Order: sequence, then C-alpha cells, then structure tokens
Amino acid sequence: MENFTPLSALAGGVLIGLSAVIMLVGNGRIAGISGILGGALTSRGDERLWRALFLAGLLLATVCYSLVAPAPIIVDIQSTPVFTAVAGLLVGFGTRLGSGCTSGHGICGIARFSKRSFAATATFMLFGFITVYVTRHVLEVQL
Repeated sequence: MENFTPLSALAGGVLIGLSAVIMLVGNGRIAGISGILGGALTSRGDERLWRALFLAGLLLATVCYSLVAPAPIIVDIQSTPVFTAVAGLLVGFGTRLGSGCTSGHGICGIARFSKRSFAATATFMLFGFITVYVTRHVLEVQL
C-alpha cells in the first residue's frame, strides 16, 4: 500500500462498474474476461466480433492511458519466467474450474447477488491469502 492513490482507484472502479453495466444492459452478457476470451477463440460470426472488439478495447485502454498519464508505469516482475508461466497456467485452470474469473464472479456475479459468485470469490480470496502466506512465510520467497 505504499503507492495507494484513492482517486484513481475510485475512478477505475467506477469505470469497471460502468462497463459491466453497459455490457449487461446493452448486450445481455456478463463482462467476465475469461468467458469473453474463451468465446472469442471458439465462437463464430457476430459472437466472435463483439468479443474481439471488447478485448481490443482492453488493450486500447492501456494505450489511451499512456497518452494522458503523467509518467509511465514501471512494472518490476520479481519472478522467474517459468514461475510466472506456471502461475498463469494455474490461474487459467482455476477460471475453467470455477466457471469464471474474478471479473465475472467478483464484479458482475456479486452485483447480481449470485450465491455461486459469492462462493467463487471467497474461494479466490482464500487461496490468494494462502498462496501469499506459503510463498512468503513457508517458502520464504520475498517479492
């Protein structure tokens, strides 16, 4: 929490919530990124188009942000490429196992009072806490 910026965090949260509402009202779909990405790879026609445009918007948003940001965001990944790849594969496996990711369950599902999403989000958080504890205190990995 050394670089906590409440105003930009609030603005980001409002934009994420607004985009989820627009997606649900305008398209009747939940803005779960893993489902959108998975459908972009397997769907056909109009289904693939809106999904591809949504994903392109995510990438374009970073470009737009970089044009107005006062300074570039420096990301210092303190992990090995193998560890990062394994972590990414585990996250992908978890999203399939949990029928969605944190954006689908944590943002959209909880806002709809979905019991399944409450359970999924609690599970995500619990295993996140356990992972941090094990890596820092059991394995003594300092990031």
